Amino acid sequence: MLHRLKFLTAGESHGKGLSGILEGFPAGVPLSEDIIAQDLARRQMGHGRGGRMKIEQDHAEITSGLRHGLSLGSPIALWIQNKDWENWKEERMSHKQPDALVQEVTLPRPGHADLAGVQKFGFTDIRNVLERSSARETAMRVALGAVCRVFLRELGIEIASHVLQIGSEKFTPEEITDLRVLNSKADNSAVRCLSEDASQKMIKHIDTLRSQGDSVGGVFEILASGLPVGLGSYTHWDRKLDARIAAAMMSINAMKGVNIGDGLNVAEAPGSQSHDEIVKEGESIRRASNHAGGIEGGMSNGELIRVQVTMKPIPTLARPLRSVDIKTREPGVAHKERTDTCAVPAASVIGEAMLALILTDALLEKFGGDSLEQVKAHMAETAIKP
Repeated sequence: MLHRLKFLTAGESHGKGLSGILEGFPAGVPLSEDIIAQDLARRQMGHGRGGRMKIEQDHAEITSGLRHGLSLGSPIALWIQNKDWENWKEERMSHKQPDALVQEVTLPRPGHADLAGVQKFGFTDIRNVLERSSARETAMRVALGAVCRVFLRELGIEIASHVLQIGSEKFTPEEITDLRVLNSKADNSAVRCLSEDASQKMIKHIDTLRSQGDSVGGVFEILASGLPVGLGSYTHWDRKLDARIAAAMMSINAMKGVNIGDGLNVAEAPGSQSHDEIVKEGESIRRASNHAGGIEGGMSNGELIRVQVTMKPIPTLARPLRSVDIKTREPGVAHKERTDTCAVPAASVIGEAMLALILTDALLEKFGGDSLEQVKAHMAETAIKP
């Protein structure tokens, strides 16, 4: 499949920094580093985060693709410095051959990329794996997604998210329609939950797990409004919009499941309660409900897109699980890195970024255009009316 928008990230968790390139982004979109900084700050929020958030105050520098506040249509390059690199560069993360022997990490963490990674590449030091497999890389994804969010807003498309569940504590909100204020409401909660009562219960649950040296996962929901009909396609497996969204969400560290619309609930409900009846609303044809989550047959149908993502507990634990040393083959306990107790609130912001990237690609694929004004004109001429 030929994507109109492509992105690439590079960098290690404790390396010099993170690099990102966004290619295929249209010209004429108003951008600034301050706009990107807003989403980067949101990613660092959330009750249950670890000590790394006290060190890093992420700022993405735009190094190319921008002039006088507007995108140029050329590749946009971003750079985020890792402040923690100063504490690591000489002993563990130097690009040069070390003068002295560096202690290797040899006890893999269950649930992480450690063991399969060293087996795949033939490493003897797990740090070669964990530095890139770390969720630190998602800071650059959020920065790139923030660029796409500006473009989408220019087209009247909003993306927001909130947390539905942390551990056993759940909250199901009433129907959400206006996304313009949803993020500000969620951001006012330490766990990005729309209910104050549920937020306090989630915070207490996180604190309990943290006191036990354990971690906890959960579920968050991402929504998108203002989308035209017909993004994606039913004609090929890799052009289906829901498949592309699901792949993007599953690419985020620690994600284990993706639901679109009612998701797994449709396994229990009969067909009469699972599908959205088609009704006439004035001169428009709409759905009477939104069980499908805004996507039917791999295409956007004009309704609100709803995506729920399940995140597993973070595999780096303060009280590590059993493991086996890859060198000595002796039983032991897993390597311990600085870690979070819960990162579900932050993951919801990363999910927003990934959805923004996928929707931007799908919009450019359908409507084309080398500049923002051309895309707007093409949408006005060819957009399918509900």
